[in-house]
Amino acid sequence: MFRGKKYQESMKLIDKQRLYDSDEALSLATQTAKAKFDETVEVHVKLGVDSRHADQQVRGAIVLPHGTGKNIRVLVFAKGDKAAEAEAAGAEFVGAEDMVDKIRNENFFDYDVVVATPDMMGLVGRLGKILGPKGLMPNPKAGTVSMNVGDAVREIKAGKIEYRLDKANIIHVPVGKVSFTEEQLGENIDTLMGAIVKAKPSSAKGQYLRSVTLAATMGPGVKLNPNQFM
Repeated sequence: MFRGKKYQESMKLIDKQRLYDSDEALSLATQTAKAKFDETVEVHVKLGVDSRHADQQVRGAIVLPHGTGKNIRVLVFAKGDKAAEAEAAGAEFVGAEDMVDKIRNENFFDYDVVVATPDMMGLVGRLGKILGPKGLMPNPKAGTVSMNVGDAVREIKAGKIEYRLDKANIIHVPVGKVSFTEEQLGENIDTLMGAIVKAKPSSAKGQYLRSVTLAATMGPGVKLNPNQFM
């Protein structure tokens, strides 16, 4: 795979064989972010579980102390007072049947998170094949199916993120921007890793944190020592 000159220069700064502590890794990740835009810093965590088994799923949501640096656009499925509550909390889009039609007929995806009141899930369920593959389906574990839609929207806007395993048993999560201070990124990472460790399934055997990698959008990955989080 061809990599650009800046990427190759960045690679020279990183020892591929080494497991870094968070402070050093953050310093390297921000140094190697060479793009002209404010790159997102992401953490990729490989877990020693098998996501094919229901009792080894790792999924949840947490509010990062410093947010993600991104303006999260929220769509809420609600009616009446709950719709008004969602709008007052700052949701960009609020609706019911009209939103289902818009998503189905107009391929409408100008939002990052979907929230629904429990009574709307029968309606939202019709969009399962559309929202599901994009990771947008509301879920009680992530706090996106709730009667307290105002609180749900405010938490998302404040930096609440969802983490979940992909098919390769890896969790991919944005933890901020390169413009954040290293302290802010470090606190966000510690919060995320604390939640993932706490969410360890009782049926998980052997090493739980297999690898933890930190990377800016266009930069190379820096491997962290997983033991610092256990």
